Amino acid sequence: MTANTEHGTAGLDLSLDDRLPEGVSPRLYNHDLAPTRREGRTWSAYNIFALWANDVHSLGNYAFAIGLFALGLGAWQIIGALSFGALFLFILLTLSGYMGAKTGVPFPVMSRISFGTRGAQIPAMIRGGVAIVWFGIQTYLASLALDVMLLALMPGLQPLSQQMVLGLSVLGWLSFTVLWIVQVVIACYGMESIRKYEAFAGPVILLTFVLLAGWVLYSAGGQLRWTPPDALTGTAMWVQMLGAASLWVAIYGTFVLNFCDFTRGATSKRAIVMGNFWGIPINMLIFGAVVVILAGGRLAIDGTLIQSPTDVVQAIPSKPLLILASLSLLILTIAVNLMANFVAPAYALANLFPRHLDFRRAAIVSAVIGFVILPWNLYNSPIVIAYFLGGLGACLGPLFGIVMADYWMVRQQRVDVPALYSEDPAGPYHYANGFNPPAIRALVPSAAISVLIAFLPGLQALSHFSWFIAAGLGALFYYVIAPKGQHYADRDGEKIAVAMTH
Repeated sequence: MTANTEHGTAGLDLSLDDRLPEGVSPRLYNHDLAPTRREGRTWSAYNIFALWANDVHSLGNYAFAIGLFALGLGAWQIIGALSFGALFLFILLTLSGYMGAKTGVPFPVMSRISFGTRGAQIPAMIRGGVAIVWFGIQTYLASLALDVMLLALMPGLQPLSQQMVLGLSVLGWLSFTVLWIVQVVIACYGMESIRKYEAFAGPVILLTFVLLAGWVLYSAGGQLRWTPPDALTGTAMWVQMLGAASLWVAIYGTFVLNFCDFTRGATSKRAIVMGNFWGIPINMLIFGAVVVILAGGRLAIDGTLIQSPTDVVQAIPSKPLLILASLSLLILTIAVNLMANFVAPAYALANLFPRHLDFRRAAIVSAVIGFVILPWNLYNSPIVIAYFLGGLGACLGPLFGIVMADYWMVRQQRVDVPALYSEDPAGPYHYANGFNPPAIRALVPSAAISVLIAFLPGLQALSHFSWFIAAGLGALFYYVIAPKGQHYADRDGEKIAVAMTH
C-alpha cells in the first residue's frame, strides 16, 4: 500500500486506515507530517534567501540593532557584531537545514529521533507555544502600522481610535482582524502558498529599506554620525560587541530549531548553502548598512536617535510615499509572522492530533488561539513577556543542543525515517514508552540553568550569552549520557513519502 499523493487542502480523513502506508501509525502520520519526496521539491536557493530577506529586516531586528547605538556602539562595531552573529548563524542554520533535506520531515517528527515518538511533543509544543503568542503579538504590532495608514488615508476614522473595547481601540480591532484574516488565508493554502508569498515579499522589503536609507542619506546631505554620543571603548566595547553578536544568534534561537520545516522541501543541499549564504552573511551586511544610515543619518539631521524604521516612515513628508512605505512594512510583518510564528505551531498541533488536524486545520486552530488570548494585553504585561515567553525561550537553546548532538555526534546522520512513524515497541524511536530518558535527563538541568541565567540578577553578566551556554550544556549533557557504539540504521522515507505540493 502506498501513500495517497493527491493531497489537497480539504477533505483529509486520516481516520481511514486504508489511506495510510503499510507500517505507519495513524497517531504519528498524516500527509503533512509525512516525509516529502525528493522529486518535486520546490524550495530553491532563492526561496531560502527570500526567507532571510524578510526575516532579517523585521521591525524587531531593526529596533534591536538601532538600540546598539544607545548602548554605546558605533557604526563599525554594530556591523562587526552583526557579522560575528551572521557567521555563527550561517553554520548553525546550514547544519539544521541539512537535517530537513536528508529526512524530508518537519520539526515535530525530527524531534522523535532524539526525544522519542511521544517525547517529541515536548520540544514541538514548547516551540509552538512560543510561536502562537508571538503570532498574536506581531499581528497586533502590525495593526498599529495599519492604524497609522488608515488614519492618513481617512482622517474621519479618528473617533474610532479613541473608543476602547477590551483594551484595544475599535480601529485597532478592525486593523487586527483584517491582518489576522489575511495571514490565515495565506496559511490555509499550505507551505507552497507561504513559499510564494515569501518569494514575492523579499524583494519588496529589500527595495523598501534601501530606498528608505537613500532618502535618509539624502535628507542628511550625505552626512552621517558614525558614533553615538557616549561611545564605548576598550574592553567594555568588545564585551558589548560579543554580547550583541550572541543576542543576535539568540533572536534566531527559535528558527534554528525548526528550520527543517522549510528545508524539507529544499531542492538540494547546495540550495540550502547558497540560500543561507546570500540570505544570512550578505543580507545581514546590507541590514547593518541600512541600520547605520537610518540611525546615523537621523542623528546628523536633528541629533535624535530613532527607535525603529517606523519613526523614519512617519517623518516622510509625502502622504503617498508614507502610505507606500507603511504598506511595505505591513507586507514585511506578515511575511515574518508566517515563517516564524505560523508554521511551527501548525506542525506542532498536527503532530499532537494527526488523525484530526492537517496543516490547514492546525493553522486555523493556532490562529484562533492567537486571537482569543487578546495579545495586546499580553504585550503590555511585563510578567507575560519576561516570565512566560522568557522562560519558554530559555528552553530553546537546550533543545537545539540535544537535537543536534544526537543527530550529528551520536547517530552521525543515520536515521531510519519510516521508523519515526511506527509505534512498534521494538522500534528504534520507541525507547521507554515513547520517551528517550537521556534526552529528558539532559533537558531538565540544562533548561534549569538557562532559566536561572535569564532571571537571576547575580548572573546578569552571562545573560547575553545564555543561548550559547544553554545549547552547549544541552549538547554536552546529552552526549555524555547517551549510549555509544550502537548500530543505527539509515533508511530514507521515499516508500511513505508524499508530494511536496499541497
